[in-house]
Amino acid sequence: MVTIIITIAVAFALTFGLVLLIMSGRSQESERLMEVTSGAQVAPVSGPRAAVTSLLDSERVAKLVQPMRSLLGSRQDPELVRRLASAGYRRPFHADLFFLVKMVLPIVAGVASLLLVKQNAIFWVFITALVGFMLPDLWLTQVVSRRQDRIRLSLPDALDLLVICMEAGLGLDQAILRVGQELRISHPDLSEEFVIIGLEQRAGKARLEAWKSMADRVGVESIRQFVQMLVQTERFGTPISKSLATFSDALRIRRRQQAEEMAAKTTIKMIPPLVFFIFPNLFIVLLGPAVIMIWRNLSRVLQGG
Repeated sequence: MVTIIITIAVAFALTFGLVLLIMSGRSQESERLMEVTSGAQVAPVSGPRAAVTSLLDSERVAKLVQPMRSLLGSRQDPELVRRLASAGYRRPFHADLFFLVKMVLPIVAGVASLLLVKQNAIFWVFITALVGFMLPDLWLTQVVSRRQDRIRLSLPDALDLLVICMEAGLGLDQAILRVGQELRISHPDLSEEFVIIGLEQRAGKARLEAWKSMADRVGVESIRQFVQMLVQTERFGTPISKSLATFSDALRIRRRQQAEEMAAKTTIKMIPPLVFFIFPNLFIVLLGPAVIMIWRNLSRVLQGG
């Protein structure tokens, strides 16, 4: 039974890893965009690696999903597109690849369990297919949550750099681009969002609309508050640098309070492991020899009597 579970888990991992590899691949447009924004030329890939990359081209694989989607009469879910954008997968074909995963993974899991399980095969096929259908949604929820946490924790540092850039004489738009370049290594998620804001403004989108679209795309409450603060400063003409400094201090205080709250909760969270795992072992180690000695003495007394 353990071998069957391990084999099914390996099938899940291989299928899901292959799709993640496809989704993480860059297209020619993405390579050109990275070359323009970063100022560095991307070295062309040649040899066997180029053949594998061409085979796993995300756009080429996504084109295979369109006939399947039209055959099933399904359309792209706007909520799914929004969640994928919140996870960092914002290209149009990412939704098609996610749809492909949800269709292929239950089939692979069901076939694997049908070939491996001999008893109650129908039950295991149903369970593994259900798990395979729900696993992409669970993975996407986890990825979105982690990315939101990274953006939320990196926002105070970005605001401090933004204040420094604006006090040095840069405008808000130029400061955003500069901060996005400086945070590329330490906070890549927020840096990517700032770069997208700059590209949207270059394309003719208004500043506040670009910020509001980022707030909707990220889904972090602190980002929404930051955008509201920008709207108020733009409307009433208050100094942006002072508002940014005050908002950054408030975010740091809130983050410290959340850390203190999580530290205070550890005492309560430690009670179940202590009661169910540590205390029984202590009782066995401390009281076990005494109980054995008492049992032996009582058995001798009863046999002598």
